Amino acid sequence: MTKEKLALEIIQRLKEEYPDVGCTLDYDQAWKLLVSVRLAAQCTDARVNVVVQDLYEKYPDVNALAEADVKDIEEIVRPCGLGRSKARDISACMKILRDEYDGKIPDNFKDLLKLPGVGRKSANLVMGDVFGEPAIVTDTHCIRLVNRMGLVDQIKDPKKVEMALWEIIPPEEGSDFCHRLVFLGRDVCTARTAPHCEICCLRDICAKAGV
Repeated sequence: MTKEKLALEIIQRLKEEYPDVGCTLDYDQAWKLLVSVRLAAQCTDARVNVVVQDLYEKYPDVNALAEADVKDIEEIVRPCGLGRSKARDISACMKILRDEYDGKIPDNFKDLLKLPGVGRKSANLVMGDVFGEPAIVTDTHCIRLVNRMGLVDQIKDPKKVEMALWEIIPPEEGSDFCHRLVFLGRDVCTARTAPHCEICCLRDICAKAGV
Protein backbone atom coordinates (compact mmCIF):
# COMPACT_ATOMS: atom_id res chain seq x y z
CA MET A 1 0.00 0.00 0.00
CA THR A 2 1.38 3.42 -0.91
CA LYS A 3 1.66 6.10 1.75
CA GLU A 4 -1.08 8.06 -0.01
CA LYS A 5 -3.50 5.13 0.13
CA LEU A 6 -2.48 4.33 3.69
CA ALA A 7 -3.16 7.94 4.69
CA LEU A 8 -6.64 7.89 3.17
CA GLU A 9 -7.48 4.62 4.92
CA ILE A 10 -6.23 5.94 8.26
CA ILE A 11 -8.19 9.17 7.82
CA GLN A 12 -11.40 7.25 7.13
CA ARG A 13 -11.00 4.92 10.10
CA LEU A 14 -10.19 7.76 12.47
CA LYS A 15 -13.29 9.61 11.25
CA GLU A 16 -15.37 6.60 12.23
CA GLU A 17 -13.59 6.21 15.57
CA TYR A 18 -13.60 9.91 16.48
CA PRO A 19 -16.39 11.57 14.47
CA ASP A 20 -16.57 14.79 16.49
CA VAL A 21 -13.21 16.39 17.15
CA GLY A 22 -11.83 19.83 17.84
CA CYS A 23 -9.08 21.60 19.67
CA THR A 24 -8.69 20.41 23.25
CA LEU A 25 -7.69 23.90 24.38
CA ASP A 26 -10.67 25.93 25.57
CA TYR A 27 -11.13 29.34 23.97
CA ASP A 28 -13.95 31.61 22.86
CA GLN A 29 -11.87 34.27 21.12
CA ALA A 30 -9.03 33.79 18.66
CA TRP A 31 -6.42 35.66 20.71
CA LYS A 32 -7.06 33.31 23.62
CA LEU A 33 -6.04 30.36 21.46
CA LEU A 34 -2.69 32.07 20.86
CA VAL A 35 -2.22 32.45 24.61
CA SER A 36 -3.26 28.88 25.38
CA VAL A 37 -1.12 27.25 22.73
CA ARG A 38 1.92 29.10 24.05
CA LEU A 39 1.16 27.90 27.57
CA ALA A 40 0.66 24.35 26.32
CA ALA A 41 4.34 23.89 25.48
CA GLN A 42 5.56 21.09 27.78
CA CYS A 43 2.25 21.25 29.64
CA THR A 44 -1.05 19.41 29.35
CA ASP A 45 -4.01 21.08 27.70
CA ALA A 46 -6.10 20.19 30.75
CA ARG A 47 -3.84 22.21 33.03
CA VAL A 48 -3.75 25.11 30.61
CA ASN A 49 -7.54 25.20 30.51
CA VAL A 50 -7.58 25.64 34.29
CA VAL A 51 -4.79 28.21 34.50
CA VAL A 52 -6.20 30.54 31.85
CA GLN A 53 -9.42 30.95 33.80
CA ASP A 54 -7.55 33.02 36.40
CA LEU A 55 -5.56 34.81 33.70
CA TYR A 56 -8.64 35.93 31.78
CA GLU A 57 -10.56 36.84 34.92
CA LYS A 58 -7.85 39.38 35.71
CA TYR A 59 -7.02 40.34 32.11
CA PRO A 60 -10.17 39.84 30.01
CA ASP A 61 -9.03 41.27 26.69
CA VAL A 62 -5.98 41.91 24.51
CA ASN A 63 -5.47 45.44 25.78
CA ALA A 64 -5.62 44.41 29.43
CA LEU A 65 -3.11 41.64 28.90
CA ALA A 66 -0.86 43.95 26.88
CA GLU A 67 -0.87 46.44 29.76
CA ALA A 68 -0.25 43.79 32.42
CA ASP A 69 3.05 43.58 34.24
CA VAL A 70 5.01 40.60 32.92
CA LYS A 71 5.72 39.45 36.47
CA ASP A 72 2.00 39.35 37.22
CA ILE A 73 1.41 37.21 34.13
CA GLU A 74 4.28 34.95 35.14
CA GLU A 75 2.84 34.42 38.60
CA ILE A 76 -0.48 33.27 37.16
CA VAL A 77 0.91 31.01 34.43
CA ARG A 78 3.69 29.48 36.56
CA PRO A 79 1.81 26.16 37.00
CA CYS A 80 2.20 25.59 33.24
CA GLY A 81 5.98 25.58 33.56
CA LEU A 82 8.52 27.86 31.88
CA GLY A 83 6.58 30.75 33.38
CA ARG A 84 9.13 33.47 32.71
CA SER A 85 9.55 32.85 28.98
CA LYS A 86 5.87 32.15 28.42
CA ALA A 87 4.83 35.34 30.24
CA ARG A 88 7.35 37.36 28.25
CA ASP A 89 6.09 35.98 24.93
CA ILE A 90 2.43 36.45 25.83
CA SER A 91 3.02 40.05 26.87
CA ALA A 92 4.98 40.88 23.72
CA CYS A 93 2.44 39.13 21.51
CA MET A 94 -0.52 40.99 23.02
CA LYS A 95 1.28 44.32 22.59
CA ILE A 96 1.76 43.61 18.88
CA LEU A 97 -1.88 42.57 18.46
CA ARG A 98 -2.96 45.78 20.20
CA ASP A 99 -0.61 48.12 18.36
CA GLU A 100 -0.51 46.60 14.87
CA TYR A 101 -3.66 44.52 14.41
CA ASP A 102 -6.36 46.43 16.30
CA GLY A 103 -6.59 43.66 18.87
CA LYS A 104 -7.22 40.94 16.30
CA ILE A 105 -4.95 38.13 15.19
CA PRO A 106 -3.48 38.09 11.67
CA ASP A 107 -5.24 35.78 9.25
CA ASN A 108 -2.21 34.52 7.37
CA PHE A 109 0.54 32.06 8.23
CA LYS A 110 3.45 34.41 7.50
CA ASP A 111 2.28 37.15 9.85
CA LEU A 112 1.38 34.67 12.58
CA LEU A 113 4.95 33.39 12.55
CA LYS A 114 6.20 36.91 13.27
CA LEU A 115 4.40 36.97 16.62
CA PRO A 116 6.50 36.22 19.73
CA GLY A 117 6.17 32.62 20.86
CA VAL A 118 4.37 31.49 17.70
CA GLY A 119 6.01 28.71 15.68
CA ARG A 120 4.77 26.57 12.82
CA LYS A 121 2.74 24.27 15.07
CA SER A 122 0.89 27.18 16.70
CA ALA A 123 0.39 29.00 13.40
CA ASN A 124 -1.05 25.88 11.78
CA LEU A 125 -3.41 25.35 14.70
CA VAL A 126 -4.72 28.90 14.39
CA MET A 127 -5.05 28.73 10.61
CA GLY A 128 -7.01 25.50 10.85
CA ASP A 129 -9.19 26.12 13.89
CA VAL A 130 -9.81 29.85 13.63
CA PHE A 131 -9.77 30.47 9.89
CA GLY A 132 -10.70 27.05 8.53
CA GLU A 133 -7.65 26.89 6.29
CA PRO A 134 -5.63 23.76 5.46
CA ALA A 135 -3.34 22.98 8.37
CA ILE A 136 -1.12 20.24 9.73
CA VAL A 137 -0.24 20.55 13.40
CA THR A 138 2.85 18.47 14.17
CA ASP A 139 2.60 18.18 17.94
CA THR A 140 4.16 15.33 19.90
CA HIS A 141 1.19 13.03 19.29
CA CYS A 142 1.29 13.63 15.55
CA ILE A 143 5.02 13.04 15.26
CA ARG A 144 4.93 9.87 17.35
CA LEU A 145 1.91 8.35 15.65
CA VAL A 146 2.67 9.05 11.99
CA ASN A 147 6.10 7.48 12.50
CA ARG A 148 4.55 4.40 14.12
CA MET A 149 1.91 4.13 11.40
CA GLY A 150 4.47 4.30 8.63
CA LEU A 151 3.22 7.53 7.10
CA VAL A 152 6.69 9.02 7.52
CA ASP A 153 10.04 7.25 7.70
CA GLN A 154 11.56 7.84 11.12
CA ILE A 155 11.37 11.62 10.91
CA LYS A 156 11.41 13.47 14.23
CA ASP A 157 11.87 17.09 13.15
CA PRO A 158 8.43 18.79 13.32
CA LYS A 159 8.84 20.82 10.13
CA LYS A 160 10.09 17.82 8.15
CA VAL A 161 7.16 15.76 9.42
CA GLU A 162 4.78 18.55 8.41
CA MET A 163 6.26 18.77 4.93
CA ALA A 164 6.10 14.99 4.48
CA LEU A 165 2.44 14.92 5.55
CA TRP A 166 1.51 17.71 3.16
CA GLU A 167 2.54 15.31 0.38
CA ILE A 168 0.06 12.61 1.36
CA ILE A 169 -2.75 14.20 3.42
CA PRO A 170 -5.54 15.95 1.47
CA PRO A 171 -5.42 19.64 2.50
CA GLU A 172 -9.04 19.71 3.63
CA GLU A 173 -8.41 16.76 5.97
CA GLY A 174 -5.22 17.96 7.66
CA SER A 175 -6.59 19.89 10.61
CA ASP A 176 -9.14 17.31 11.78
CA PHE A 177 -6.69 14.47 11.07
CA CYS A 178 -4.23 16.01 13.52
CA HIS A 179 -6.95 16.56 16.13
CA ARG A 180 -7.92 12.89 15.82
CA LEU A 181 -4.30 11.87 16.33
CA VAL A 182 -4.39 13.67 19.68
CA PHE A 183 -7.34 11.57 20.82
CA LEU A 184 -5.78 8.37 19.51
CA GLY A 185 -2.47 9.25 21.14
CA ARG A 186 -4.08 9.83 24.51
CA ASP A 187 -6.49 6.90 24.49
CA VAL A 188 -4.65 4.16 22.62
CA CYS A 189 -1.25 4.87 21.11
CA THR A 190 0.25 6.31 24.25
CA ALA A 191 3.77 7.59 24.83
CA ARG A 192 4.43 6.68 28.46
CA THR A 193 3.15 3.11 28.27
CA ALA A 194 3.16 0.49 25.55
CA PRO A 195 0.58 1.27 22.86
CA HIS A 196 -2.70 -0.60 23.25
CA CYS A 197 -2.62 -2.12 19.76
CA GLU A 198 -5.25 -4.72 20.63
CA ILE A 199 -7.95 -2.05 20.79
CA CYS A 200 -6.67 0.22 18.00
CA CYS A 201 -8.80 0.71 14.92
CA LEU A 202 -5.60 0.78 12.85
CA ARG A 203 -4.00 -2.40 14.21
CA ASP A 204 -4.13 -4.30 10.89
CA ILE A 205 -2.56 -1.51 8.82
CA CYS A 206 -0.15 0.12 11.27
CA ALA A 207 3.53 -0.52 10.56
CA LYS A 208 4.39 -0.86 14.25
CA ALA A 209 1.31 -2.72 15.50
CA GLY A 210 2.33 -5.15 18.19
CA VAL A 211 5.94 -3.96 18.20
